[in-house]
Amino acid sequence: MGYKTILTVLTATDQQRQLDSAIAMTRREDAHLDVFCLGVDHTQSGYYYAGASAYVFQESIDKAVAAAGDLEERVRDRLDPEDIRWSVDSAVAQVGGLSTLVGMRARYADLVVLNRPYGDGAPADAEAVTEAALFEGSAPVLIVPQELKEPFGRKIMIAWNQSNEALAAVRRALPLLVAADSVEITVIDPSPNGPERSDPGGALCQMLTRHGVRAEIAVLARTLPLVSDILNRRATEIGADMLVMGAYGHSRFRQAILGGATRNMLEKAQVPVLMAR
Repeated sequence: MGYKTILTVLTATDQQRQLDSAIAMTRREDAHLDVFCLGVDHTQSGYYYAGASAYVFQESIDKAVAAAGDLEERVRDRLDPEDIRWSVDSAVAQVGGLSTLVGMRARYADLVVLNRPYGDGAPADAEAVTEAALFEGSAPVLIVPQELKEPFGRKIMIAWNQSNEALAAVRRALPLLVAADSVEITVIDPSPNGPERSDPGGALCQMLTRHGVRAEIAVLARTLPLVSDILNRRATEIGADMLVMGAYGHSRFRQAILGGATRNMLEKAQVPVLMAR
C-alpha cells in the first residue's frame, strides 16, 4: 500500500521549495496533497503596563490571522494549475499550541514532507513542526534538503542500528523501498553482543527481500566521530538519493545539548531523509 495522503505544513511565504517537493511526491504517488498553512502567534506572557496586555495579544493574533490568510491565498494560486488532487486549510496557533495542532493533522497523513528544520533559511517554527509530526503525529516525515526532483528514490540507503525507531522507519518506507532499483542496509560498528550478533542486518534483509526489495548489507567501521558524517559520506560513495532512518533514539533534550544522529542529519543531510519513530 502506497502513500495516499501527503501533508506539508507551511508557516512562511518563503517555503516555496517545500511546497514544490510535496507536489512532486504527491504526483509520484498519485496521492492527495493536504497543505496546512499556519499563522503563528509568538506572543509570550510577560510584564506589561496595566491594560496593555489585551492590546498586545490582540495585535499579535491579528497579524497571525492575516499571515495565515495570505499564505493560504498564495498556496491556492500555486496549486490551481497543477494536475494533482489537493486541499488547503489554514489556522492560527500560539507557540505553545503548535505541536498539538500539527500533530492532529499529521496523525492522519501517510507521509509528511518538510524541508530541513535547521540551517540557513529555515523558518523559525520549522523545528517545532518537524518534532510535532514525529512525536504528536506519529507520522513518517520526509526531510528534503532543497527540492525534491525526479528521479529520486532509485538508490536508497537504510541506516540500521537494530532499534525500534529504525524498524518503524523501514516499515513506513516500504512503498519507496519496493519501488527502488537497489537498497543498501548500512550498519555502522555493530555490537557483537547485540540481538543480531554475527549477522547484523541479516533478518531485515530477509524481511525486505520477501517484499520484493532488492537489498544488500554493508557493515562499516566507525571511522568518524559522528554517525551522521559517516552516513552522509556513505550516501555520496554509493550514489544514494534517499536515506531511511529512525528518529530520536535518544531524547530530544539530550540531542539538543550533546548532539545526535537525528539532530545532525536534520541539519546536514545532503539527500532526502525519511524519518519515523
